Amino acid sequence: MKNKLVITSLLTAITASLCCITPVLALIAGTSGVASTFSWIEPFRPYLIGLTILVLVFAWYQKLKPEKEIDCECETDEKPKFIQSKTFLGIITVFAIIMLAFPYYSSIFYPNTEKQVLVVDKSNIKITEYKIDGMTCASCEEHVNHEVNKLNGIINSNTSYKKGNAIIEFDKTKTNKREIEKAIISTGYKITDKIEN
Repeated sequence: MKNKLVITSLLTAITASLCCITPVLALIAGTSGVASTFSWIEPFRPYLIGLTILVLVFAWYQKLKPEKEIDCECETDEKPKFIQSKTFLGIITVFAIIMLAFPYYSSIFYPNTEKQVLVVDKSNIKITEYKIDGMTCASCEEHVNHEVNKLNGIINSNTSYKKGNAIIEFDKTKTNKREIEKAIISTGYKITDKIEN
């Protein structure tokens, strides 16, 4: 029973952060198009977090509650297996917390792609806002910014999953809207609209 609780808490913690882990794994694997694969999980994230916490609390309760005394003449000084120990449950609890907090520190896995841009003529600077569907956390923002900033001529890339957009400032002599759209789409997210300023 206790091992099943540990496995359940691990699975729910990983599943709760799967939508945010996938963009980082896609970046590492070089398959950025699969980044949005698990974005459908985002609406269920609060429930998965709650379930993880409940399962861990119950597992700790089971581990710490006093055992009933049994009148027995037999020797029971047998040490529990590591997988049934408090240490193992502690390791699982820490791992679950790290997984649940992943969206808040996922940006450290993305390399800094900001670069120095030399603009000769200010009339060449364009700003376009792209409405993007499928982003669910800060990891999604970083993934879009990372791909867009690979292009030459990008001056600034500001993506917000909360607003569902990316505001891109670029030098039109070095890149164009079509290239920027390709970079965004390569992440697996969908562009639903674009507003030119």
